[in-house]
Amino acid sequence: MDFSDKAEEFLRIASQFRLGVLDTEKPHPQTANLSELVARDLHSAVSILKKIDLEAMAVIPARQAEILQLKADIEKTLSNGRRIFLAGCGATGRLSLVLEVLWRKERIGTEYEESIVSFMAGGDTALIRSIEDFEDHPEYAHRQLKDLGFGEGDLLIASTEGGETPFVIGAAEQAAELSVNNPYFLYCNPDKLLMGLTDRTTRILTNPAIHRINLSVGPMALTGSTRMQASTVLMYAVGLALLCAFRDLPVENDVADFLHYLQQADYRFLEDFIETEAGHYKAGNYLLYSTGDDLGICVLTDTTERSPTFSLHPFENILDSDAPVSLAYLCLPDAPDARAAWHNLLRRPPRPLGWGKYPVTSHQYLEGFDFSANARGIRERAVVPGQLIIFDIGRTSDSIKLALGEKVSYLQTAGLSLLHQHLLLKMILNIHSTLVMGKMGRYESNLMTWVRASNNKLIDRAARYVLLLLEKDGLHCSYAQVIHRLFRITGQYSGGEHGISTDRSIVLETYQSLAEADNHK
Repeated sequence: MDFSDKAEEFLRIASQFRLGVLDTEKPHPQTANLSELVARDLHSAVSILKKIDLEAMAVIPARQAEILQLKADIEKTLSNGRRIFLAGCGATGRLSLVLEVLWRKERIGTEYEESIVSFMAGGDTALIRSIEDFEDHPEYAHRQLKDLGFGEGDLLIASTEGGETPFVIGAAEQAAELSVNNPYFLYCNPDKLLMGLTDRTTRILTNPAIHRINLSVGPMALTGSTRMQASTVLMYAVGLALLCAFRDLPVENDVADFLHYLQQADYRFLEDFIETEAGHYKAGNYLLYSTGDDLGICVLTDTTERSPTFSLHPFENILDSDAPVSLAYLCLPDAPDARAAWHNLLRRPPRPLGWGKYPVTSHQYLEGFDFSANARGIRERAVVPGQLIIFDIGRTSDSIKLALGEKVSYLQTAGLSLLHQHLLLKMILNIHSTLVMGKMGRYESNLMTWVRASNNKLIDRAARYVLLLLEKDGLHCSYAQVIHRLFRITGQYSGGEHGISTDRSIVLETYQSLAEADNHK
């Protein structure tokens, strides 16, 4: 099949993936000049991203009744000896795994320690290596649920930032058929935008067997980057209901106290950290994020999400001898080998899918991601002639310590719950990595122009960014024209994961190609 045929094939189903009307896909008005701010006024860039994070939190108290009902249903399910399943895709899959880790840490040694089962599209391997093909297949969610033993009395909590992800919708619909407990579906776009947008969004919004919690937060600080505000509020809402099970939960007070802490927190230290990390990459150096305990899952989440968002090399696997070295990697220095590192990270044995059609889902491949104490020596040899720079993130008695070379800062954690601590670190790392990538020129204005177009939703997103750039220049093309040119440009790439090179932007090259064609008319 040539590229024109592939483009036509996508256009035949494009109506189910044209998501530009959704708030989570729109540019945020406060960050229209984000790429320029990163270059000339980093302090303002940090401040704006912090402000947007805090504004997003306002949706939580507004959904207090629904969160308390979710908490009650969690408690009922656990009291009946059944399990809670947390499901997501990409960033929401990772937040589901994070919440299981926090649950296991807080409930260790209790009768409920094994009662939470989290899973994401692609299994635990997808925590590190995005397997975006899974996102478009609701039937894969059905199979993962069944493989995990989801049963009649279990409860599913499914999260999707956009509210339209086929995998997550498939999981919720399947759970509604398998269990007497109606599943929960949490999402971040208004119903009026989702209703009628696609067959699946209309179906999920009209299914009486599914509880819905709408956590609409508006546009993301970086256009379409739902790993930021949307996944944060989802993690907060589900985390409150889950981690406060069998405890009092004054939602409004919890959010008010956390917001007060965040408002007082000084983020200025990030400016030096951002300049330092970006400077090392520009100098040809590489980073090793060194951490441990429950913090590992949070650090890993941010560092792995950079790859699909900004077209960076993903974490290298020792089974891929010719894999290029990723800019950053994770090290858990207390773990002696890869198997122990995975157990330390998840506080349980990993759960790879082992599906023959996808060799990367095997247990052997999963353990090829070695972020044990061995990672430092492996990386030091791999990055030559560059240097390996250590970014240490760890705990003290009352803080989280961040140390990058001579730069050291402390996030005070006294009085913060474990959930609050992870939300804080998540937001700090999201701001840090987003602005580091801005320093590296990985977005224009606030558009993710280096997004990897590796599934149907991301193909549409890339096409919309091309259209926005053309419109900015006063040029006009049809959606179909952009899709055809996008597929042609994609076909010229070689050597990168999914055929995408990490040193070329498919969005920018498609835009430039169409702009040049217009100039030659």
